Amino acid sequence: MEAKFFRLLKIVGVGFKARAESEGRLLYLKLGYSHEVELTVPPAVRVFCFKPNIVCCTGIDKERVHQFAAAVRSCKPPEVYKGKGIMYMDEVIKKKQGKKSK
Repeated sequence: MEAKFFRLLKIVGVGFKARAESEGRLLYLKLGYSHEVELTVPPAVRVFCFKPNIVCCTGIDKERVHQFAAAVRSCKPPEVYKGKGIMYMDEVIKKKQGKKSK
């Protein structure tokens, strides 16, 4: 399969990991919940994990690749105070300042 489109996702956070299994058909995410999040990859998309914190979704259908990447990101969207979560590689997160102590 020729992979035309791809989307890179970066996972930021202590103990947050991803792993792809059964030739990129299943994606397991450890995101600090009490359970592992298991995602079934749609037929038009392939998933690779370059490192435990970098996920690559590729495929020939741009819409499906981006749709699946968005589904992965929605499991733990980036958080504005510490910047933890799943974000796109090219995404910039505006950090907020926490409560100010007097």
